[in-house]
Amino acid sequence: MPDRTETESRKLLGRLREALAQDSAGQARLDRITALTAGSMETEVCSIYLFRDSETLELCATEGLRKDAVHQTRMRLGEGLVGRVAKTARPINSANAPQERGFRFMPETGEEIYSSFLGVPIQRLGERLGVLVVQSKDARSYSEDEVYALEVVAMVLAEMTELGAFVGEGAALSARHQNPVMFRGTVGQEGTADGHVYLHEPRVVVTNPIADDPVREAERLTAAIDQLRQSVDDMLGRNQIIDKDSRQVLETYRMFANSRSWMRRMQEDIARGLSAEAAVEKEQSSARARLRSVPDLYMRERLHDLDDLSNRLLRILTGQGGETGAEMPDRPILIARNIGPGDLLEYGRKLRGVVLEQGSVGSHAAIVARALAIPLVIHAERITAEALNGDRILVDGDQGIVHLRPEDNVANAFRDKIAMQASAQERYASIRDQPATTKCGETIKLMMNAGLMADLPSLEGSGAEGVGLFRTELQFLIRSHVPRRGELAALYGRVLDAAKGRPVIFRTLDIGSDKVLPYMKPQDDEPNPALGWRAIRVGLDKPGVMRMQLQALIRACAGRPLSLMFPFVAQFDEFREARQHALNELERERKLGHVLPSDVKIGAMLETPSLAFAPRQFFEMADFISIGGNDLKQFFFAADRENERVRRRYDTLNVSFLSMIEHIVGRCAETGTPVSFCGEDAGRPIEAMCFAAMGLRTLSMRPASIGPVKHLLRRVDLNGAKAVIDAARTTGDQSVRPAVMEWLRSQN
Repeated sequence: MPDRTETESRKLLGRLREALAQDSAGQARLDRITALTAGSMETEVCSIYLFRDSETLELCATEGLRKDAVHQTRMRLGEGLVGRVAKTARPINSANAPQERGFRFMPETGEEIYSSFLGVPIQRLGERLGVLVVQSKDARSYSEDEVYALEVVAMVLAEMTELGAFVGEGAALSARHQNPVMFRGTVGQEGTADGHVYLHEPRVVVTNPIADDPVREAERLTAAIDQLRQSVDDMLGRNQIIDKDSRQVLETYRMFANSRSWMRRMQEDIARGLSAEAAVEKEQSSARARLRSVPDLYMRERLHDLDDLSNRLLRILTGQGGETGAEMPDRPILIARNIGPGDLLEYGRKLRGVVLEQGSVGSHAAIVARALAIPLVIHAERITAEALNGDRILVDGDQGIVHLRPEDNVANAFRDKIAMQASAQERYASIRDQPATTKCGETIKLMMNAGLMADLPSLEGSGAEGVGLFRTELQFLIRSHVPRRGELAALYGRVLDAAKGRPVIFRTLDIGSDKVLPYMKPQDDEPNPALGWRAIRVGLDKPGVMRMQLQALIRACAGRPLSLMFPFVAQFDEFREARQHALNELERERKLGHVLPSDVKIGAMLETPSLAFAPRQFFEMADFISIGGNDLKQFFFAADRENERVRRRYDTLNVSFLSMIEHIVGRCAETGTPVSFCGEDAGRPIEAMCFAAMGLRTLSMRPASIGPVKHLLRRVDLNGAKAVIDAARTTGDQSVRPAVMEWLRSQN
């Protein structure tokens, strides 16, 4: 790259730094930047467009266009060339802008006399902030060096925007990280929390985007890269603790860390006047922008790796490591892009809630959040960019809404909601030890779901009669290696100890789909893992792990009763084969002289519609059946519960689904097989009442739901509810919910 270009770029950045250092308002700084950039690049026009909201760009400063168009000219995201640059996060370089696809003429700006157009995105770590534009009367394409130089200026603008350099009277930007913001995400775990932000990975803040000494900055970058490479080599050197898949990730890190092109681009940025930190972040922003538009899963994973490696490099350069010294605030609510189950468990019950930008309702983090009984909201886009440690935050896990730095009226309304919930909990506590007996005399057994020792203290406090589902996969998910049989036996023994004689049903390992073990290679050839090699299918194909877990369960009982069930059974033969494995292990343990359980019950989770129509012999052989409502519902309606576009279209109280439940209850009644319903819907009072009306007499749910469900069941007559449901089914309505709700209102 020509030395003259590098020198001119450094000169421009030097002038920009002086302008930014002046004690002036945000608008004055923006105006000064456009004048300096136009002069340095020898163009008639330089303009800065910033986002007024997530969909609207506003002309905020210009040199060359009409001044009265500033703060008047606006366009939508994707509209015109400027809007296209913002939407695609890619430069547009045209010698004849009016002939470009999507060109929009803004008569109030006076831009009709300018032919050439160069626009580059202003972005920070993938967050779109605006567009920087230069224009000239001459019909010419801008050189690669000129495009590069403008991108460097845009990078500085992005960093200074983060630092609040353009806040003030007249400027489009309001102060960042100060105003109230509402995020609408997806419910991961119900509940409400009022607390303060604690960032899982605090952002690295680049306070010096413009370099004083490019030679010194290049040396700092080289030293940091060397340290990064050494740390990756050190991790790879620990062969005894790194599994195959972790090694592949680290090998990818090593490849990127030794990438000459990555290093060269950052060195070029430094030569143009950026600091080492700003050069790294510029490359990171470009990677995140590419990430949004890459459909290929493999490439997306590699770009994620590069993003993570850039974070490591930034922390080395700035000294802002994972431990920043920030103390955990009072009533902490964790904010993260995503988080693994091990990390979340380390925080434990100190947290009041969790908010994630990514995640899924069936993710490991969601399972742990339920175990810890803390509200979780997922898919809260951009919250990590907006939140600061210590900010007040309100989490409404019931609605999937998060209020960051809430206004007083929002905070007051939220406080009232929490108070009402607390009052209701007091009411539920008063009936904790009473049975869930309906007005018609039917008693419904209410059990709780669990998966961690942390769940078990809720057994007594909630009034649950036992554990209807203990998820055994969590102990596999939070480890970097397969747990030993002795470890599992000790854990399962402690679970039974904590239950104090109450029944506990252990579900065998349910992995696959969205629950991939850290040491298990994902099946890249599975286009739809939810319908693929998972749960009992894995256990039957790889019986070693199943045998080890069955042995651990048998030994944990130490003479106490054992209830176990196999997940995701789709046909009778699968259950028959798995059951035989359990019987074989019981016989093997007997021959070894080990103490056997006093009683053994082997059941199945009914999560596929096919099993509802299994041969009668299946229902006769199974000691019990648990309807796995979460999976059954999504397979029944062919609607992924992670997909917001379709999952809300289908109601649990849909006539067809209730008829399926009634059919299963009827088949179990024919053979005298105990049947229960386990899942999120069991913990919703209206749904629970309708399930009971369809004949279910055991429901298993999260501990916090037992009180509300019991409260309603004790106040209703199931015969009346069934009559309403049957009447609604004859009308042709899709759902019985309106009729049931009207009946409940009439019952006061």
